[in-house]
Parts: sequence; C-alpha cells; structure tokens
Amino acid sequence: MQNTDFRQMNVDLLRVKIYPDDTSMGHAAADYVEQILVSLIDRKGSASIILATGASQFSFYQALNTKESITWSKVTVFHLDEYAGMTSKHPASFRKYLKERILDHVRPANVYFLQGDAENTEEEVARYEALLKRSAIDLACIGIGENGHIAFNDPPVADFKDSKLVKVVKLDEGCRLQQLGEGWFPTLNDVPTHALSLTVPGIMRADKISCVVPDERKAKAIHQTLYGPISEKCPASILRRHSDCTLFLDELSALGLRG
Repeated sequence: MQNTDFRQMNVDLLRVKIYPDDTSMGHAAADYVEQILVSLIDRKGSASIILATGASQFSFYQALNTKESITWSKVTVFHLDEYAGMTSKHPASFRKYLKERILDHVRPANVYFLQGDAENTEEEVARYEALLKRSAIDLACIGIGENGHIAFNDPPVADFKDSKLVKVVKLDEGCRLQQLGEGWFPTLNDVPTHALSLTVPGIMRADKISCVVPDERKAKAIHQTLYGPISEKCPASILRRHSDCTLFLDELSALGLRG
C-alpha cells in the first residue's frame, strides 16, 4: 500500500520526500524499490542492485522483507563497502549485516560481497571493480552519513571525478565517531581506520538511486546536501546531479529544510 502522508519537494534534479516518522519513511522506500524491481524483472527478466548498511536502513529493510511480489531469484546484489581487515563474522561487518537483515530472508540469485579481510586488498578492489564493470546497475539503495558521506566517501577522500569504481579509503574522525555512536564498536580505538568502498562515480553510474536518511543527527548533513554547494566537502550533494534519485527523509532528518 502506497503511503500518501508525505511532503515532496525538488532540489535541482533530486526528488525529496518527507514522511512523519522512520517507520513510514522505511515503508515508502520499500514500496518504491518494490515497484522498480518488479517492473525491471517484468521488462527484462532480471535486476542488479546495490545495498547499503547502517542503523539508518533498519526500517527500510524490515519493510522490504515483506514484499512478496519481488522475484528475488532474478535479482543480483552488490554492496557498498566493508571495513578493511574485518571478517564477515565480526558484529560490525556489513556482510553480516546484509545477510542477517535482508539476504538470508529473500535469497537473491547472486550476491557479490567486498571481502574486507581478503589477503590482498588491492587485488580484492580490482576483482570487485571488474564485477561492477560487467554489470549495469539498475538501482543503488544508499544512505548519507553524518559527515555527508555516501558509502565511505568521506569529505577528505571523496572525488566526484574518480577514475576508479572501488578503492581503499581512510575513514575520517567524524565517520568513525558515527560508527561508535551507533553502537557497532565498544571504543573509538576499535573502529577501523580504513575501508573498501565504492567511489562516488561507482554509485552515480546506477540508473536509479534510492537514498534513505532518517534521524535528527542527519539533519545537518541533509541541509548541506540540499542547500550547500555541490562539492566534495559534502559528498552527498552530488545526488542533486543524478537524473533519477529519490531522497527519503523523516521529519527529524528534514528539520533543516526550507519551506
């Protein structure tokens, strides 16, 4: 059932939808993704998507798990990023997160993970980039970090003209503090300093982007995304240039919106 209780606005090319709370926002994003995947599978027989992780995606995945009209056996899944050196059994692993919150429930046709604990990180980056280059990505489901990052493209390392689709990045302090604050690690010293991440062009090449961002702690980043200059200082601002991107907010993350 489509949620009609929302406000909508556009900033440059970016569609912005604001819902009363995290739950209704998550259901709306799941409805949107369901519609896209069903249409793609009906039209061409398959779909390729990228999935994000993090506390901001909880309500979205909870709702997406209920969408029985999606033929997941015809869907190929990639993911955005993984901590360097981290095993898939670590509580903070994004591979573990995706398996537990969505993939083990829906069982897609193919799942391609970034192996953060690969013996040779550069070879793993090259392997994953080759997989992406062979795939036309229909939809990227992403979030936005408190520092404005998309994937692990923090302001110091984001590059809108990056020649790579995947790279090893150093995490800035704001990003690491966010991971600590969300409860993934006991202390800041436990938060990894590096990660393997899709680049900004690696995300922007997706035909469509669904960006889910609840919570008041994201309000400043959302304000900068929508009203600041389109700049690597707020990497998410580049979404205003994507031809088909929808940003899903709740009332708390939308506190800094005008009008």
